[in-house]
Amino acid sequence: MHTVWKGAISFGLVHVPVKMFTATEDKDVHLRYIHKVCGTPISYVRSCPHCDKAVEWDEITKGYEFEKGRFVLFDEEELQAIKPETQRTIQILDFVALEEIDPLYFQKTYYLSPDQAGGGAYNLLLEAMRQSGKIGIAKVAIRSKSSLAAIRVLDNCICMETMFYPDEIRSLEGVPNLPKEIKVEERELGMAKLLIDQLTSPFDPEKYTDDYRVALLEAIERKVAGESTDLVAAPTAERTNVIDLMAALQASLEAVKPGAGAQEEDTGKRRTTARGASKAKAAAGAEPSAAPGSKSDKGSGAAKGGGSRSRAAKETKP
Repeated sequence: MHTVWKGAISFGLVHVPVKMFTATEDKDVHLRYIHKVCGTPISYVRSCPHCDKAVEWDEITKGYEFEKGRFVLFDEEELQAIKPETQRTIQILDFVALEEIDPLYFQKTYYLSPDQAGGGAYNLLLEAMRQSGKIGIAKVAIRSKSSLAAIRVLDNCICMETMFYPDEIRSLEGVPNLPKEIKVEERELGMAKLLIDQLTSPFDPEKYTDDYRVALLEAIERKVAGESTDLVAAPTAERTNVIDLMAALQASLEAVKPGAGAQEEDTGKRRTTARGASKAKAAAGAEPSAAPGSKSDKGSGAAKGGGSRSRAAKETKP
């Protein structure tokens, strides 16, 4: 079991170091909201409707709405300063009979086990409560919430039941349509009591099951086994960052290889030499056509002259 709290039970001047474990677990079958179009689970983000953007945790504080739209803010240091002194202590205030407490007050059950060298004090408190038939009423703070608690014995374990404070229990006066006075027929009452007697049996929790949970799990198993087409797979996100990371790692390895700097310098020199040679070659190829008095220029001039005589002959012909 996972330890959810560590502290001590305090009654009088006696302190019993204990660890706390959750006695119950959630067995509900939790269904998620899925986008029908692509099969992706719907996610919920912390967003500010006024700024129209997602909000990071470092931009968030806590506040109490004392009027509509108006809040008084608290930072974490202020909340820590006003936490109750019973933050690490289960302080027993009174011992009472369990029958005096209406089950309506009970919230959640925790197991308490001895911590470190507190075994002797733990056994003493456990056996004293067992023989007296009493339970302890205590105050405790768990996860910043202060609660009443009932400390009682279960076999060889001390248990703690968190309880509601009286002002957290709603009054029956707010329940509508309750009868103001009870009037029933004696014959009907006798038959109802007889039915209760026939259905009375020792309490056996193993005979009770969550029928809806069982039916839902069976339906899930049938669909997964292929008896239905309602199976979807959420699309995987593209991992472009992996390629970028590999490229960066490869470049880093090339940069730290011995002689990498000299190779890069040599490569630069070869590129510079090649560019110079290309420019020289281009200049040499362009020089003959630009030189005056060359064969090419003369030939060109002759061709131009011949063309002129031919046109003149055509013009003087009768």
